[in-house]
Amino acid sequence: MAAVGRSNAQDADRRAASEQAFGRIATVLMHPRCLNCHTRVDYPKQGDDRHRHLFRVARGPDDRGATAMTCSTCHQSGNNVASGVPGAPNWHLAPLRMAWEDLSVGQLCRSLKDTSKNGRRGLPALIDHLTGDPLVQWAWNPGGSRLPPPIGQAAFHDLVREWADSGAACPR
Repeated sequence: MAAVGRSNAQDADRRAASEQAFGRIATVLMHPRCLNCHTRVDYPKQGDDRHRHLFRVARGPDDRGATAMTCSTCHQSGNNVASGVPGAPNWHLAPLRMAWEDLSVGQLCRSLKDTSKNGRRGLPALIDHLTGDPLVQWAWNPGGSRLPPPIGQAAFHDLVREWADSGAACPR
């Protein structure tokens, strides 16, 4: 009987640690570097104040901009120091199904894990995406006077792995 109680307590501790790790992860995912492209609207936002993208840029049918004004017209594979235009490989908006604006931390977590919303990524692929995708990693090298996320890149990667290893629990 004591072993069962200890197991339940260990499970609760593990879940609490996982939820706490995701809470810290969410501070990055809810930062302008992520939310500007994970919008619920038909256009990207920009800047730390998340204003509408200049030049009335639109999402377009493939989330890469409208014809003759695709994201890659301005956003190249790296930051352009001369113009100040940020860049990373495969620059594009997240599909609308991946919108994070106005979600609670728990809703964000559940959305992130939902394979119908996250690009059909199971947990291992999701971890790879968060810790290795060049566009995601750009957030820590945004160039200009843009603020990086509140947690350093290596610490974020560690938190993502800790969250996964502790069961990838979502806060309520």
